[in-house]
Amino acid sequence: MASSADFSATVSVELSRRPPPSLETIVYFAAAELMTNASKHGTGRCTVLVEDRENVLRLTVIDHGPGGAAIIPGGGLSGIAERLRPADGELTVSSPNGGPTVVTATLPLPR
Repeated sequence: MASSADFSATVSVELSRRPPPSLETIVYFAAAELMTNASKHGTGRCTVLVEDRENVLRLTVIDHGPGGAAIIPGGGLSGIAERLRPADGELTVSSPNGGPTVVTATLPLPR
């Protein structure tokens, strides 16, 4: 139950235009999975940023956990990366020991 969860997220959305529904769906599910990861491995809080710049839709999720996240075959982050590929999207992870973990999904926007 969400009301009993000890997890909070700050969400910021700065879009100059609405993305196509197909990209909205990809970003929605990527954000949900990344927030789930943050709730499991983080400190109980995360920041979610959605923005478009220079015809790129960018989702960034930052958690303040211990770090050490990586894209490995068969892992959860690998699954997110695979779901971005059909739309020419990419997933990058910065997660040094001690944190924070910053995961960014980028997807090109049609002109």
